[in-house]
Amino acid sequence: MTDLAQDLADFIAAAPTPYHAVAQGVRRLSAAGFTEQPEAGPWDDRPGGRYLVRDGTLLAWFVPESVRPGTPMRIFAAHTDSPTLKVKPRPDMGAGGWRQVAVEVYGGALWNSWLDRDLGLAGRLALYDGTSVLVDIHRPLLRVPQLAIHLDRQVNQGLTLDAQQHLQPVWGLGSPSDGDLIEFLAGEVGVDPDEVAAHDLVVHDVNPPALLGEEEDLLAAPRLDNLASVHAGLGALLAASDDVAASDRPAVIPVFVGFDHEEIGSGSASGASGPLLETVLTRLAGGFDARGTAFAMSRCLSVDVTHAAHPNYLGHYDPTHRSLPNCGPALKVNANQRYATDALGAAAWHRACRDADVPTQFFVGKNTVPCGTTVGPLLATRLGIRTVDVGIPVLSMHSARELCGVRDPGHLAAAATAFLTDPA
Repeated sequence: MTDLAQDLADFIAAAPTPYHAVAQGVRRLSAAGFTEQPEAGPWDDRPGGRYLVRDGTLLAWFVPESVRPGTPMRIFAAHTDSPTLKVKPRPDMGAGGWRQVAVEVYGGALWNSWLDRDLGLAGRLALYDGTSVLVDIHRPLLRVPQLAIHLDRQVNQGLTLDAQQHLQPVWGLGSPSDGDLIEFLAGEVGVDPDEVAAHDLVVHDVNPPALLGEEEDLLAAPRLDNLASVHAGLGALLAASDDVAASDRPAVIPVFVGFDHEEIGSGSASGASGPLLETVLTRLAGGFDARGTAFAMSRCLSVDVTHAAHPNYLGHYDPTHRSLPNCGPALKVNANQRYATDALGAAAWHRACRDADVPTQFFVGKNTVPCGTTVGPLLATRLGIRTVDVGIPVLSMHSARELCGVRDPGHLAAAATAFLTDPA
């Protein structure tokens, strides 16, 4: 495994939820000298690195000494959330002598991938005093058990799952009154259960990331969608901040944003459809009057994993626009703007790859198979900033465990660094 791929594996293992991903990002930014910009505090417009946190969303930027009102920005946009099972407000349930946890599906998860896995539980506990405490039970605690084939002889001809009936995990024997999940979690993190007012909790696979293949050139891990992009973006921002601080080229402001709630449509106060990024960029531009010039000269790189060609299902892909792991990040194109890429945006991406000596490839969906979408079209529409969509190829997207190439995280970080520092 490359050093950067190993670092990605460590980052993923430490970030089972968006809140943990943000905490990991803050740790890395703080170590590099970035300081917090409180969202409700006075705006600090001095040169240097800053970051801003709202729940599961993280923004960070570096202002060079030569900045002026209207200075263009180079933005790396990703998302911190992944499809999973989210714990309901009243979690304790059970049936048939089993204690269970009530969950609902978050995002477009592949339900079957969560069956018969050792699952932990992570998220945050919100306290009555207005603070919150992160929690991560990173050991086998839950399991969504399958029905034995002896009792469903036709299961291999088609598995049908009901999200309400079949996805509720077990975590012990007895009745719901025999235990209290929130009391248990409060004890794990050392807070008084009576002080817990609410929670945001999800399940996660506790098996660590691992190498795969004869040459160990593949990485199997949970949440590659989209922590692989978040990790690359943070690394690119830190590298870009060093570059622009030392450069005598025309100034640009490199910006990173990792949004929460992309997997459920981005329609939230901390999602890509909300006002948070626009507010920060307007301030970075020097105010509303200066932002028109700055936005017109700015560019955004929307980074989300893309579909690697599946050898068992090649008929689902366009035969001339397939992407494969370890062949570089893919430029994502869609005529109906499910991806925001246009020709000038594509040229900026190809220039970044050329400058970084990084291979790139294309992903275009098959005409008869609709593709997904990203934060890219939302940001392009809201901000009017030219946006290009890219991502590293993965197999098993939206599974509890996905697969990518070990070299692609490094390719992405290098190309993104060049994009964030490009003055053209």
